[in-house]
Parts: sequence; structure tokens; C-alpha cells
Amino acid sequence: MVILFDQYNLPENIYEIIFATKQQVIVAKMLIEEMKNKEGEIGKTEMSMFATALHVGIEIEAVTVESVGAKKKIKISYNKRQFYDRILTPMKTMGLIDYDLYKKTYKISEKFNKNMMRIGLMWLQELRKPPRPFAFRKK
Repeated sequence: MVILFDQYNLPENIYEIIFATKQQVIVAKMLIEEMKNKEGEIGKTEMSMFATALHVGIEIEAVTVESVGAKKKIKISYNKRQFYDRILTPMKTMGLIDYDLYKKTYKISEKFNKNMMRIGLMWLQELRKPPRPFAFRKK
């Protein structure tokens, strides 16, 4: 997965940097909140039930833009297969969520932070390399 961002217009929300659409942002937030409510870890069956509930449609309370503080119930539905392909799998590959094969559980992870720091260090190493001359060939 490729994360593209504008350093001058960074959103306040990490999900808006990682995911492309508002619906993906909402679903990813819902997943993390669900996991936080279960001490940061849910089983494979619970994940499937969450994905099925999304597929059928979940009613949630959301703060409306029109009036600050006013909440409105909205229905969120997300295709189960797309949930696994566009939300869960990218979150696993980026290190936001870990899957334990033995316990068959998903767990919120800090690996994303460690990977971002490693990428920053890779950039610093690249900056410190001595320049190499490029030879352009004329045809």
C-alpha cells in the first residue's frame, strides 16, 4: 500500500492519511474502536461477525456538520469482501493490526510506528550518502 500525503496539509486524523475514502475512514475507526472495547484483541469469529454486521448495515451515531454537538443516526454498510481486502488486509500489512496464527486473534499493534521510524532512518541514511556522478549518454 502506498501512503501519499501533503506535509503542509496533514489531516488531524491518522485514518484520513491512510485511507482514500470517507467510508473507509469510518469503517477503520469503527474496527479499532471495537478492538479497543475488547482490550485491543478480538478473535477470528468476532472479526467475521463485525464484517457481517457491516455487510448487513450498522446504525451509528455521528456528529453532524450542520450543528456542532448534535448527533444523528446514520446507517453504515460495507461489503464483507471489500472490508477484508481494503480495510483489514492493509491494516495488517502496515503493522496497525497483528494476527496471531496460534491463538487466531487480531490485536492492535505498534509496529506501524516502528516502521515509520525505520523509514525515516532510511531517508536520513540516503541523505548522508556521498553523491555519485551520473553519466548521461548522448545518442
